[in-house]
Amino acid sequence: MRVAIIHYWLVQMRGGERVLEHLCDMYPDADIFTHVVNRAKLSPKLAARRIHTSWISRLPFATRHYQKYLPLMPAALEALDLSAYDLVISCEAGPAKGIITRPDAVHVTYCHSPMRYIWDQYHQYRRESGMGARLMMPLFAPALRQWDMASAARSDRILANSAYVAARVRKFWGREAQVVHPPVDTALFAPADEVGEDYLWAGQLIPYKLPDVAVAAFTASGRRLHVVGTGPMLPRLKAMAGPSIRFTERLDFNALRAAYAGCKALIFTAEEDFGMIPVEVMASGRPVIAYGRGGALESVIEDRTGLFYHDNSPDGLLDALDRFEDWLPDFDPSDALSRAADFAPARFRAAIASHIDAALTRHEAKPAPWQALAPAMALQNQPALT
Repeated sequence: MRVAIIHYWLVQMRGGERVLEHLCDMYPDADIFTHVVNRAKLSPKLAARRIHTSWISRLPFATRHYQKYLPLMPAALEALDLSAYDLVISCEAGPAKGIITRPDAVHVTYCHSPMRYIWDQYHQYRRESGMGARLMMPLFAPALRQWDMASAARSDRILANSAYVAARVRKFWGREAQVVHPPVDTALFAPADEVGEDYLWAGQLIPYKLPDVAVAAFTASGRRLHVVGTGPMLPRLKAMAGPSIRFTERLDFNALRAAYAGCKALIFTAEEDFGMIPVEVMASGRPVIAYGRGGALESVIEDRTGLFYHDNSPDGLLDALDRFEDWLPDFDPSDALSRAADFAPARFRAAIASHIDAALTRHEAKPAPWQALAPAMALQNQPALT
């Protein structure tokens, strides 16, 4: 069986690329297809694989400005020739599932998120884009939405990384999706002997993750916050931050592990599709204070591994911090470790393998359209009874 894995773009190592690594381990001979690739930014495991790119990669500055070619990506996907492959796995967060397969091939989509910049976060993305993008988005977004919904019918089975994403798949694509939570390498993290007084915020400093809510709340209260990450919001956040806030743009992996294990708690202000960082922090034996929407509801257990707040404003977070400090003496790090183990890679691989086997079996058992029509055609050709 020849296997192809379609990934939207490969220009950095984030959660989606970590999932791709596990799929590559499961299918070591699979070929990878993507729009653009920057091997220097990939892990050695991915950089060593056979990676084929769409014609988007031949456009000017495609590796850096691939988002600007989004309206062209449906045509680029459909131009990929996958006729040699029996099993196709598409990893969707940007355009990936719209490839065209053989009629007898099986196509399984693992959806990290329907493209949020054309669906539920369209207005936010447009508002925060430059003048050119603000003018162009209303022109190409309607056609891209139609293609995105229509191309969802090309998948034999859709898997979602959370129930939150499965609900969005149902809303935007009109398809049902089974939930398979992404793998988190929990064995790489461990509790520390000592815990500090700094809270931790970690991630990209971009608007939808709302780091400004955390910075404003901690500045107002004088509590200590360590912000780890970089992005376009960094200058504004530094300008609004008080003396109790410190920023680190990048940490190597060992330093990041130490920050997770040594923090008082993780502050998770984003409404994420799933969110791996809360699981990594729980695997480090520390609790999470999370905005009570999105994927965090599926990983954090309230009053056992952390707390939720529902007013995502500085005042709402300040109230959560007061409740958290009253609750913290009751926190047991073993609860966090146990919960994090639920998302270990072995569970992901077993679930993926089960769904793909079921899709293959169902596809083999289903008669081809001409086979289903054969009995009726044979009956029509019988002589009339007299």
